[in-house]
Amino acid sequence: MSTCDHLTQAQNPAPRTPEGCEECLAIGSRWVHLRRCLSCGHIGCCDSSPNKHASAHFAQEGHPVVASFEPGESWRWCYIDDILG
Repeated sequence: MSTCDHLTQAQNPAPRTPEGCEECLAIGSRWVHLRRCLSCGHIGCCDSSPNKHASAHFAQEGHPVVASFEPGESWRWCYIDDILG
């Protein structure tokens, strides 16, 4: 499997809002699946969710790698290189 420097250098920060998507919790919205930013621990909702907060966090902050924050899933995604790791 191909990889990228962003995936190999990703950190493992604690989730900032382990109870759910940070922005959805603040506005009372719902989400489908959750993603954890591996730069700062931001928890955002996936692109199948109405607000797409994980992608919005990448667009605003430039933090390249997220990990699934779903039970039983262990994959990571690099937004910059468009690759699963």
